[in-house]
Amino acid sequence: MSFIIINLAPGSPVEQKLQQIRFGGGAGESSGSSFGGTRSTGVNEEIIEALKKQYGFDKPILVRYGIWLKNIFRLDFGESFTYGEPVIDVIKSKFPVSLQFGIVSLILTYLVCIPLGVKKALTAGQSFDRLSGILLYIAYSVPPLVLAIFLIVVFAGESYLSWFPIGGLYSDNYDSLGFFAKILDRAQHFVLPTICYLIGGFTELTLLTRNSMLDIIKSDYIRTARAKGLSEKVVVYKHALRNALIPVATGLGGYLGVFLTGSLIIEKIFNLDGIGLLSYSSILSRDYNVVMGLLFLSSMALMLGNLLSDLIYVMVDPRIDFK
Repeated sequence: MSFIIINLAPGSPVEQKLQQIRFGGGAGESSGSSFGGTRSTGVNEEIIEALKKQYGFDKPILVRYGIWLKNIFRLDFGESFTYGEPVIDVIKSKFPVSLQFGIVSLILTYLVCIPLGVKKALTAGQSFDRLSGILLYIAYSVPPLVLAIFLIVVFAGESYLSWFPIGGLYSDNYDSLGFFAKILDRAQHFVLPTICYLIGGFTELTLLTRNSMLDIIKSDYIRTARAKGLSEKVVVYKHALRNALIPVATGLGGYLGVFLTGSLIIEKIFNLDGIGLLSYSSILSRDYNVVMGLLFLSSMALMLGNLLSDLIYVMVDPRIDFK
């Protein structure tokens, strides 16, 4: 369905190339033929047919889909119309940017949200729980676009503070810096985009951990553990936390998809040449092969993520059996 919808969208690479020929001074014999609903006036039929054959549009759409389906088993997604190189190479060149921020966001999210959720559960109804809940809901309600602009204006602009660079992955003089100076430079460029990456899922995971923990600590076996005289630390972190992590493990596999999707808004504002920006530019330029390549890989990542979540279930709770 995605293949058909994408290929039937107006503004195909052939139409765009014809526009370049027409407005770029390319001369041709006037023709009344059309392609994809756009008339190719000013370009002769031979050029149109040659372009269709070059881009693979000389075959019916179902035949093209069959060819594409056969090629994906070899991870051959064809050639990018925009970059003029294999799609897999284009994706590989952009993937490290999104991967870096995805891994950092994943680690920071789980390192902070799980302890924070446990703390909120143990202090439910108290000042810490209420105050942190308000701050989390405020953070969750702020759109990443607004937050990114705010952070740049306040912490990276010349109007207020200049603690961090405006965008990019590293400074222009990065190659001339020493080892530790390079680490510091990359860390400074990471801070503001990482905050924007974290802001959405941070609240969800924290509240999920809190609510799951609250349900567990009210269970009978927790009361029994306390009645036996076990310390609060053992009761919380050995008996309660392990069962409370079962719902939390659901979202872990979903992060595999995040690595392959990136964030268009964040990458655009902070000038990060990652997967999100590649997806957006490929859709605008009708680079069908890149779009389908990204769609296929993100779908595979989603399925692998779901499988990973199931395996984590078994690791967290041995009582779960898929046999």
